[in-house]
Amino acid sequence: MSDFALEIENISKSFDAVKALDGVSFGVPKGSVFGLLGPNGAGKTTLFSIIASFLHADSGSTRILGVDVDHISELQGRLSILPQDALFQRNVPILEQLAFFRLLDGKTREEAEAEVHATLEKVGLAEYSKRGVHALSHGMLKRMGIAQAFLGNPEVILLDEPTSGLDPQNAKQIRDLIVELQHTGEATTVISSHNMLEIQEMCDHVAILDHGKLITHGSVQEITRAGRQLEMTFGRPLTDQQRDALVSMQIISAIEQRGPERYRLMLDLDGSSMDEDAGIAAVLRSLLDLGAAPRSFKEGNSLEEFFLQVTGKESEGTE
Repeated sequence: MSDFALEIENISKSFDAVKALDGVSFGVPKGSVFGLLGPNGAGKTTLFSIIASFLHADSGSTRILGVDVDHISELQGRLSILPQDALFQRNVPILEQLAFFRLLDGKTREEAEAEVHATLEKVGLAEYSKRGVHALSHGMLKRMGIAQAFLGNPEVILLDEPTSGLDPQNAKQIRDLIVELQHTGEATTVISSHNMLEIQEMCDHVAILDHGKLITHGSVQEITRAGRQLEMTFGRPLTDQQRDALVSMQIISAIEQRGPERYRLMLDLDGSSMDEDAGIAAVLRSLLDLGAAPRSFKEGNSLEEFFLQVTGKESEGTE
């Protein structure tokens, strides 16, 4: 039995002369929260649509829980999909709309309404259960969509840009909600987004697309480990002797000057015998010994830095 909940094999898709996807392959581990990342035009929306069976690929195959998406009806009750701009009936009570999804999966009216009440309680919409969606703000509509996606404890949940169009406060509430709901079950959740901070906060695995090609995929820890960085400011510029001494350390691969007194130190954790904490401590001790105590330092947002390095684009939607 496969360890992957979702298997993408050599997917390609073109729209006239535009190659939206070009031989994309990767697997999504079971039980993971998986981020599908890419700048606008990278192909992630096309790939999400193929995974959800909204579009057909020109070539390649996609399997969810071992089932080819050409037979996606076989996954009823096991798969949940939330498109970016999910629409709900305006004047039908929220309870009725969500209960309908559970009735389709064979639940009795009583069972369906009990599940919906419990889920609306979790997303903070219980008091609106008998009202129509016209009574909900944009943020509340997003929460309703999340409630629908997690109803019935599906095994795989697909969320396309779940915080799109939200202000930072509401976006954080949705992120916290997704993480909380994920922890209450054993689902595999796939989130399409271009927000690096969002993905790094929620996801443990990631795939990065650019111009229709897969740039990299793997655990967030593996990807960020490869590009760990320290941002440091000093009271005065480092001397050539101090810089040479730092670069000679096994754990430092390079130093980049970012301002008159500000530097970025690239750490080589794979090439060093030290772990991250020990390596940072060694760098700080060496700086003190060199008479170059930093005024401030912080670890770089390496997932975003990695994204910038491999795509050449700033990530969008960061808070």
